[in-house]
Amino acid sequence: MTTGQQSKETRKDQASPGTMRAIIQVAYGSADVLRHAQLPRPAIKEKEVLVKVHAAGLDRGTWHVATGLPYALRLAYGLRAPRNPVPGLDLAGTVEAVGAKVTRFAVGDQVFGSGKGSFAEFAAARENQLAHKPAGISFEQAAAVPVSACTALIALRAGGIDPSEGSASKGPKVLITGASGGVGSYAVQLAKAAGAEVTGVASAAKVELVRALGAHHVIDYTSRDFADGSERYDVIIDIAGNPSISRLRRALTPSGTAVITGGEEGGSWTGSLDRQFRAVALSPLIRQRLTMIVGTQAAGDLEYLAGLLEAGTITPAIDRSYPLAQVPEAMRYLDAGKARGKVVITIC
Repeated sequence: MTTGQQSKETRKDQASPGTMRAIIQVAYGSADVLRHAQLPRPAIKEKEVLVKVHAAGLDRGTWHVATGLPYALRLAYGLRAPRNPVPGLDLAGTVEAVGAKVTRFAVGDQVFGSGKGSFAEFAAARENQLAHKPAGISFEQAAAVPVSACTALIALRAGGIDPSEGSASKGPKVLITGASGGVGSYAVQLAKAAGAEVTGVASAAKVELVRALGAHHVIDYTSRDFADGSERYDVIIDIAGNPSISRLRRALTPSGTAVITGGEEGGSWTGSLDRQFRAVALSPLIRQRLTMIVGTQAAGDLEYLAGLLEAGTITPAIDRSYPLAQVPEAMRYLDAGKARGKVVITIC
């Protein structure tokens, strides 16, 4: 190859001003539908911030949107393909530009939170879904926080457990299924910070991680059923698997609370939502309380979590990091159920 040819190839691979590298999908499907592309940088609205993304988190919600499963979620995200072709929610990076009505951030600020299409060099994010990144943690660590930690916090509050109230002398007994996953890894730490006696449920290969996160007891679900009657729990945070409502009730105290916030099984149309709706419908008829939550990311919760990160009360459990071009491989790894804690995408 001549020098001129080399120069031409180099220019072709570089993004021109106003464009960016991104992962896109033009249809629902497996990781095979994801590909690398050059796109225009996103425009921002008056209450939005343009973030130069340094790292992005991969969560189960992003997987569901990419695959279009269960089908019911396509009513919100697009019938034939996602309306936003760039996947990804979690992000951490530097403010590149701010909208006319943004008051909390300025260009150059380091932030973390949720954005629209974070698997890209730049992403737009609403001001009320961002917080300042704690100085003592990396962009990769910050990107592993928003969706999973906020969901864990909301789930615990729904169960009557608030880490902001501090440790109690004798806290409630809390069971967390899926304790080694993204949401579960934060739920264990947050519940312990609230003074709860925490039992985590995980596979044999992930028991040590859950113990290292601070769980007082760990159940290997391949060898023991948490609903075998040997223990009763005041609160169950049900994140993974698809335990029946009757099994959850067997593991609860007579007036205990089960908070359902996950489940990767169920039908193709509604997934685990059918079980959650049945639980909520049954709850008024029994002494036990059965409820469900939907994870959201709000500035107040992100700022609260930032304080816990700075204090060392919670620490992101990051399994692996992948460069932007390897998002399909990261998605396959998550889908295979191998991840211990969070998977992060590094971008710049």
